[in-house]
Amino acid sequence: MPYPDPFYPVVDSVKWVERLTKLGVGTIQLRAKELDDAEALQIVSDALAVTKGTGTKLVVNDYWRAAIVAGAEHLHLGQEDLAGADLGEIRKARLTLGVSTHDDAELATALAAKPDYVALGPIFFTTLKSMRFEPQGIPKITEWKKRIGSIPLVAIGGIKFEHAAEIFAAGADSIAVVSDVTQNADPDARVRQWLGLRAEAA
Repeated sequence: MPYPDPFYPVVDSVKWVERLTKLGVGTIQLRAKELDDAEALQIVSDALAVTKGTGTKLVVNDYWRAAIVAGAEHLHLGQEDLAGADLGEIRKARLTLGVSTHDDAELATALAAKPDYVALGPIFFTTLKSMRFEPQGIPKITEWKKRIGSIPLVAIGGIKFEHAAEIFAAGADSIAVVSDVTQNADPDARVRQWLGLRAEAA
């Protein structure tokens, strides 16, 4: 199974991790903000317990120390998190590493960390967090993919299921999805749509 999977939901709670795991999602990122060390270790441990023994890979956002202590296998860092992280410790713990990028300088920083995948965003306008970057647009996906070569490229930011075919055609290997699942009127049905697309692509 590729890493990360073509459909890559990003959620902020163990309840969501459990719900998506039961639906058969292959890669889930846990992105919970503003936690202290103890809270981070607790949520990461609880989420890993949910995915243990399933086909689901849990990617921990930001909390690299908690990821190491809890025995996680996958980590995602934003640029600020990357600047403060100990890459030596992360590699020693054999964590895979994904890194967020928004411009040329950030891509250079990400590639220097030898990531297992690079995320590019926001592709479209997103209301989920205030971004100092304008929407990248679909052509940027093609440009980024040419530059990173065989490293998997994850597209993120305001993406809905209806955009998926065009984004994969532009060169993305994976699509990270937040509100299209978590704010959907019928999240389970939406997830099944995405998983159906994944099956077609396989």
